[in-house]
Amino acid sequence: MPHAHHGEYKVPGGKLVVVDLDVEEGVLRNVRVAGDFFLEPDEAIFSINTALEGSPSSTDAAGLAARITAALPEATVMLGLTAESVGIAVRRALTHATEWSDYDWQLVHVEPQAPALHMALDEVITAEVAAGRRAPTLRVWEWASPSVVIGSFQSLRNEVDPQGAAKHGMTVVRRVSGGGAMFVEPMSTITYSLSVPESLVSGLSFADSYAYLDDWVLGALGDMGIKAWYQPLNDIATEAGKIAGAAQKRMAGPDGGPGAVLHHVTMSYDIDAAKMLEVLRIGKEKMSDKGTKSAKKRVDPLRRQTGLTREQVIENMIASFRNRYGLTTGDVTAEEMARAEELVRTKFATEEWTARVP
Repeated sequence: MPHAHHGEYKVPGGKLVVVDLDVEEGVLRNVRVAGDFFLEPDEAIFSINTALEGSPSSTDAAGLAARITAALPEATVMLGLTAESVGIAVRRALTHATEWSDYDWQLVHVEPQAPALHMALDEVITAEVAAGRRAPTLRVWEWASPSVVIGSFQSLRNEVDPQGAAKHGMTVVRRVSGGGAMFVEPMSTITYSLSVPESLVSGLSFADSYAYLDDWVLGALGDMGIKAWYQPLNDIATEAGKIAGAAQKRMAGPDGGPGAVLHHVTMSYDIDAAKMLEVLRIGKEKMSDKGTKSAKKRVDPLRRQTGLTREQVIENMIASFRNRYGLTTGDVTAEEMARAEELVRTKFATEEWTARVP
């Protein structure tokens, strides 16, 4: 008889962990862990299964990991696998999480848009995914003008020098997700959004969901010869420095049902650090722990690391996603665009929203 629950978790930078199990009277039964990881000694796999057997089905991933760690033989070696990742795979099984391959992914990569319209499109497209009216979407942004995008909770005056922004023609907008300020010049920035059903990250903590949703782009960078890794909580880094930052926003579904997650990433293709320092007020605290007197060393752009044009990097990223999960070219619908334009007027282009944290 097949198991009632099946969960999979691709460990970021690691291997696939698969769990099949049943739940009887509130506890885990017939637990079987499998995957393409490496594990020594051989019998450690049975120790993992035994440790999970009989666990209350309400146990969180950390609690499951603790049981596994306590049960492992001494000198166990795990490669591409951790006790935590098995715990996550169990939680994904119990919450009926979905996988990347369950969906017909749609690509939206259209003409350049104004900064405020990008903010609105993120909200509208993610709401459509939450409502089940749109397939999970990868949207690659093109910028119509330079911009500073501040996080939902950042202080406008603490982050942006208004004279510097005006001098360089920078539009300042506030996004719906948290995180730090983005300094954007159209030909120097690569930005994309993933709008995904909440079930794709089911069983993951907020922190784990960042790594999980960034994993494909680490693979895409690897295909271009860049060894990059996820750096908690929301950076993508290489040995030469940070190359990208991510931010997320969870949106509820209709009638409080399952919702969607907006995960967007801004990557540095090139950077004018001197200009950035005139526009952003980069706090002393932020700089002090980096051991550098300027922002120039904090970001190492893709242009230098790849030798490719911005367009080639984007095409390679899209091709990498398509090869992994499939990707159909789509568009923003007329209804979505009308709603986004309305949101620009009523929210994203208003002083009230942009200065909501003065």
